Amino acid sequence: MYGNSAGPPPTRGAATVITLRVLYAAAGFLTCGLLACVPLFRVAVLRGRWYDWTAAWASLPLSIGCLAVVGSLPETDHRTDAAMAGLLLIGAAASAYFLVIDIRAHTAPRPFLGNPPPHAPFPGPHYGPGHPVGPYPPPAPVQHPVAPPQQQPAPARIDQVRAELDELSDYLRNHDGRDGGRQGGR
Repeated sequence: MYGNSAGPPPTRGAATVITLRVLYAAAGFLTCGLLACVPLFRVAVLRGRWYDWTAAWASLPLSIGCLAVVGSLPETDHRTDAAMAGLLLIGAAASAYFLVIDIRAHTAPRPFLGNPPPHAPFPGPHYGPGHPVGPYPPPAPVQHPVAPPQQQPAPARIDQVRAELDELSDYLRNHDGRDGGRQGGR
């Protein structure tokens, strides 16, 4: 009745999500672990937890160090094989971790916070009857004036429908007035 409300933000299509998921996962493993930090940084951006950032930053020098060992030692050395296995394991683990976290993030329902209710309680400190006051009384919570919700302008189609309903209402009132208030058929 009052126009469109602000809904949840638009989401990506399924094809886009799957394509990005494949590209991030492939970056870790198909580059032999050299770009294993890419999916880990994506996880860190998605979740923002300290251990995700730590894992992303730690994977970068670890993969560069393993690649340096592979490049500097001869192929017949067993340390070259161990470093290459480490590179592949870092890439596979980063890709698997990214896939698990990304799939969980996209399947979990996102709550729409929207606008707060018009008479929401004040989120500041609340002083109850047993609160220690000290030498000075507690400060009164600041009450901000609540602005009335802004109405968005109605689309042109809604205005047209309203006008037509008003005309129909006027016509029915006039028509009922001429019939003398009879209710019935023609």
